[in-house]
Amino acid sequence: MSVVAYMTSWCSDCARSRRVLQRAGVAFAEIDIDKIAGAETAMRGLNGGSNKVPTILVDTPEGRIVLVEPGDRELLQTLERAAVTG
Repeated sequence: MSVVAYMTSWCSDCARSRRVLQRAGVAFAEIDIDKIAGAETAMRGLNGGSNKVPTILVDTPEGRIVLVEPGDRELLQTLERAAVTG
């Protein structure tokens, strides 16, 4: 399983999702869409055109799961499912 999180430094939902990932012990790549040129465009290409953050990608052997502004429960359940299948 690999996890990529498109976030910003000012977003409270991003901070919350970051804490959830850290507490779960999940290694993840964080991409700040305000600091990395082209990151917002790339994120929109992955999440159906949305500008909402966090957008979190969870890649598993079965495929990619794209979460847009997930709640804590949704994020944790996705990580659990991915760990079981991955």
